[in-house]
Amino acid sequence: MAATDRIRFSAPGSPPDVEQVLERLARAAAELAWLIQSHGIDSDLAAARGVNSDGDGQKALDVIADDLFREMLETSPVRHYASEEQEEALTLNAKGSLAVAIDPLDGSSNIDVNVSIGTIFSIFPAAATPEDSFLRNAGEQLAAGYIIYGPQCVLAACWGHGVHLYVLDTRTRVFTLIRSGQMIPEDSSEFSINASNYRHWPAPVRAYIDDCVAGADGPRGRNFNMRWIASLVAETHRILTRGGIFLYPADDRKGYERGRLRHVYECAPIAKLICEAGGGATDGSEPILSQTPARLHARTPFVFGSAAKVARVASYHDLPPAEASALFGKRGLFRS
Repeated sequence: MAATDRIRFSAPGSPPDVEQVLERLARAAAELAWLIQSHGIDSDLAAARGVNSDGDGQKALDVIADDLFREMLETSPVRHYASEEQEEALTLNAKGSLAVAIDPLDGSSNIDVNVSIGTIFSIFPAAATPEDSFLRNAGEQLAAGYIIYGPQCVLAACWGHGVHLYVLDTRTRVFTLIRSGQMIPEDSSEFSINASNYRHWPAPVRAYIDDCVAGADGPRGRNFNMRWIASLVAETHRILTRGGIFLYPADDRKGYERGRLRHVYECAPIAKLICEAGGGATDGSEPILSQTPARLHARTPFVFGSAAKVARVASYHDLPPAEASALFGKRGLFRS
């Protein structure tokens, strides 16, 4: 399909129920994009609205987005709906065939500073109970994707036929397919991590970052650039289009022992999309798509990006403790 061919939403090769749900998500995203563009004119979307079920602060837009996506899906084939903003999964349509897990508004701390924020979603076949629908192997996802609300509103989605990118036409409020078969570039000199937490990281992660920072003078023999947006969707979109690697490891701070990102709402859908684009996604060593969360709001360390880079991080976890404990100039295995 040419970039100029406007569509409401089409998911070639997907089951009709999946395509219908994706179309509903796209419609809600278009509404949300319009609200975000008018932030501060009619209301303060960054105003505090308490905390969610997991203790994280909520903004007004978090609640608005959750309500908008849930209401849009109530008359769709979605039986069960699990949101990062809800303590428990909900039943929307008892006869529905699908289950949707969603982070309605990722990166809400960036609303006030006009940095790209987004929505992350995942579609599973519905099971008998909400718990059985979502507490399952991440590899069972039927479809997954994200919407990024930035200079462009872009919807990226996959359903087993490659990764497709759509742009919202603000004149018609219709999504336009601009690219199919998006693949992550195999190589890049960029890495993304919050370096302020360096002292808390496990030794293998420190060793990997040490070698990147050492640049051409270190064992990697090349220079790297660090990027950190503090918006998972924005980081994902950059890596999907430009390559590189993102790391959010577990660390020794209270509450971060299993990382901070949620398996069901953030890591599993991002992992499916990244892997379908030829990349890799792990908890630092093991693939996310082979894992099953223990609870709805379970957290996990998360590393994703260009496949070779993700595999390299996993290799650092196999280093002898002495070699991983500090900047070690002889890590010849990891050169280039």
